[in-house]
Amino acid sequence: MSFTWKAALERLAEAREIAASLGGAARVDRQHGQGRLTIRERVAAITDDFTEVGEFAGFTVRDANGNDVGRLPSSYVCGLATVDGRQVALGGEDFTVRAGAPQTYLDRYKGGMGGFVEDLAHEYKIPLILFMEGIGGDVSAQDEVGHSYLVSSMSWKRSIELLNEVPVLVAVLGSAAGGTAGRAVLSHFSVISEGSVLFAGGPPVVRRALGQDVDKHELGGAVMHTSVSGAIDNLAADEPSAIAQIRAVLGYLPQNVWELPPRGERTDPVDRACDEILSIVPENRRRPYRIRDVVRVILDKDSFFEMGPGWGNAVITAFGRIDGIPVGIIANNPMHIAGALDASAAEKQIRFTDLCNTFHLPIVHFVDVPGFMVGPQAERGGVVRWGMRAIQALVEAEVPIVTIHVRKAYGMAVSATSNPDALGLRIAWPSAEWGDMPIEGGVEAGFRREIEAAENPEQFRREVEERLLAASDPWKTVEAFGVEMMIDPRETRRVVARFLNASLHAMRARLGPRARPWSMRP
Repeated sequence: MSFTWKAALERLAEAREIAASLGGAARVDRQHGQGRLTIRERVAAITDDFTEVGEFAGFTVRDANGNDVGRLPSSYVCGLATVDGRQVALGGEDFTVRAGAPQTYLDRYKGGMGGFVEDLAHEYKIPLILFMEGIGGDVSAQDEVGHSYLVSSMSWKRSIELLNEVPVLVAVLGSAAGGTAGRAVLSHFSVISEGSVLFAGGPPVVRRALGQDVDKHELGGAVMHTSVSGAIDNLAADEPSAIAQIRAVLGYLPQNVWELPPRGERTDPVDRACDEILSIVPENRRRPYRIRDVVRVILDKDSFFEMGPGWGNAVITAFGRIDGIPVGIIANNPMHIAGALDASAAEKQIRFTDLCNTFHLPIVHFVDVPGFMVGPQAERGGVVRWGMRAIQALVEAEVPIVTIHVRKAYGMAVSATSNPDALGLRIAWPSAEWGDMPIEGGVEAGFRREIEAAENPEQFRREVEERLLAASDPWKTVEAFGVEMMIDPRETRRVVARFLNASLHAMRARLGPRARPWSMRP
């Protein structure tokens, strides 16, 4: 048959129509009926500039007897996209085709572990955005290749490499099981929509392996993973909200580890009055307050974006900007266990510290910590090990760290708020207090016998506490240069902005070859 442009272009148009139809009208309708978008609709929601790669890859469908019954497009859609003016690699499973399971026989598996979309991000040094909805594996794959296969650790190599190269942002929008769940966790930021689930093995696998009947949401629901396990960072009300969160986080991060994060607008004056702080932080040192409100006052207006708000609640981690400079915020939360550092909060802080160090985000740490969490539950949770890892992460961090002592700073947990061996900056407010341990607990431990022997134990205990509080006046430490600055809280925004702007010179110098490769763990 001789070549004609007409016939060739007609075949191209027909192939495009087949690819666009995904798994067919019935399966697309089922996806919509369950309140979920298709992969192509998700791509369209985040970008209107998408160049697809591998559009015409597909596979032969076989029934249980191995008979050919038709052909479907590949279960993965990927390519090059523009998101808010930035080039990104973009990919995701098509759940309407065999529940998003990969076609392992393809010469170059288009997505997932070690696939083309990851290579694209790696080679071009651009962010990777993934939409996750797939069962991860499929026994029918053995029918395609004619043999079973080992899930080699090498299949994760590129996924792991990317953590140290470019931002990897993931949205779980539906069911993510097996390898799909694992890939979602290998990311810098992850978000899951309400009603979605994530697990190593779903209810049928659990029933077969353990003999337990469990609901999929109880097993690996979105709320559980964002409030208990911490496997996923943020919860979104729906798919548009999840996509909006992905775009927001991308705005704080650079294209890769060899660039600085993009500076935002500088329309919010750095010398803006921050009088609200004096009404937010109570004069009564025993009263809790909302540290998020303090942080919002100091950051550029509307630049606060919290990461992991549902778990590890003793610590708040967030992105923000000061004078347009993207920063990472870590803040002890006095509204939860008085801000004491427990194992989950320490784990959350470690991961966020590593993220900031990977992408050159200065850290601003708001301190109000009475120490490591104590008690049987805390000890069984490994609070000391996780707490020391939090200290290690901060000591190893190479980005500027500005520490603001708001109120309490006691015990070993203080070492997880600054690195005095590096040129960080520790700023105290007049409300600050510090020491080996909180006065109240210290008095109980150190003067127990005297308190018990006193004629009026309660009055004696209060007198000792007042005497020791007077001796712990932070001014004595400031005058001994034990902390670098004491300032009016209302000046904090201006002072921090001054030092952040100066630190940009050192940050640019850091963009060259590193003395050692940085390694971030998920």
